[in-house]
Amino acid sequence: MDFDLSPEQQELKDNAVRFARKELSTDLIERDRAGTFPRDLWRKCADYGVLGFPFPEEYGGANGDILSTMILMEGLGCGCKDSGLLFALNGQMWTVQRPIFRFGSDEQRGRYLPELCRGNLIGAHGMTEPESGSDAFSLRTTAKRRGDFYILNGSKTFSTSAPEADVFIVFATIDKTKGFLGITGFIVERGFPGFHVGRPIEKMGLRTAPMAELVFEDCQVPVANRLGREGNGAAIFNDAASWERTCILASLIGAMERQLATCISYAQQRRQFQKPIGKFQSIANRIADMKVRLETSRLILYRAGWAKQQQRSTAMESAVAKLYLSEAWVKSCLDAVQIHGGYGYTVEYEQERDLRDAVGSTIYSGTSEIQRNIIASNLGL
Repeated sequence: MDFDLSPEQQELKDNAVRFARKELSTDLIERDRAGTFPRDLWRKCADYGVLGFPFPEEYGGANGDILSTMILMEGLGCGCKDSGLLFALNGQMWTVQRPIFRFGSDEQRGRYLPELCRGNLIGAHGMTEPESGSDAFSLRTTAKRRGDFYILNGSKTFSTSAPEADVFIVFATIDKTKGFLGITGFIVERGFPGFHVGRPIEKMGLRTAPMAELVFEDCQVPVANRLGREGNGAAIFNDAASWERTCILASLIGAMERQLATCISYAQQRRQFQKPIGKFQSIANRIADMKVRLETSRLILYRAGWAKQQQRSTAMESAVAKLYLSEAWVKSCLDAVQIHGGYGYTVEYEQERDLRDAVGSTIYSGTSEIQRNIIASNLGL
């Protein structure tokens, strides 16, 4: 069992760190305050190859394996302080591009994937509704076939990147009496008749990843834009959720590494009572706990990625990774604020933004409560 990165993987991470530090962290305090989506940085990430990395070369990707993709995102998280940008990138890769690649027709893959990988199109995902969050399959959005079109009616909420998106993966039910077997996926373009994006939703954190409602009022979606078979929507959603839960927090490993280095440096330089605060056990213990969370998080994430790469069922591993990483990140952010004292509570020192962003990680892609339910179910409870 080898725990070292290969030379190629280490180079991949180091290059990603350098790229992110140089290109992705400009004017972040102001962008976060204004809730501005950094389209120019999105384009830089696409040009660097981030969005296409785990997809085949024929669609503009690099055919990267899942562990290498995690290491790439880890490097970006270490070098880039903009958690909102990285969250939005991950969201598109796993909940838009992955479903099209896995379940789309040849025509759909050829039409959408290259443009998404190159950053020419931005994608968003529409599953959550005002009355169905954790109970995802109780959705009320309907789809009725009329000739060469499906007519969609309903609404979605908390759709990341929606204000900027061009393409949307949307789920609706064609027959409510069939339950989850009636759910069907669709690829909706911004200009389709009867579809519009609602007002942006202001958030506590991840403010550079805009969010909005999606509204369907007799929206006309061509039959050619149905994703997969009728009634296959639950399988499509579950597949995307599995990949998202496994991979979306990979950037947090890098963020925890960056955060730890910042706290160690501060604890060595900040002096109280004639000595560095790192010499006080209460501070040193917090930093030690942050190191433990970082290393355990990395092991759990890589284990989940390895299982995915082996094409194993990863419901348990993905849930464990999502639960542990998100809650470890929140705890470490709280420690970072406390270590910095009054400065940690200020915008200038940037610890408070990490904490605001971290809270969202325990909610998106399935709440901590849902992950615990999945884990318990896999244990036979």
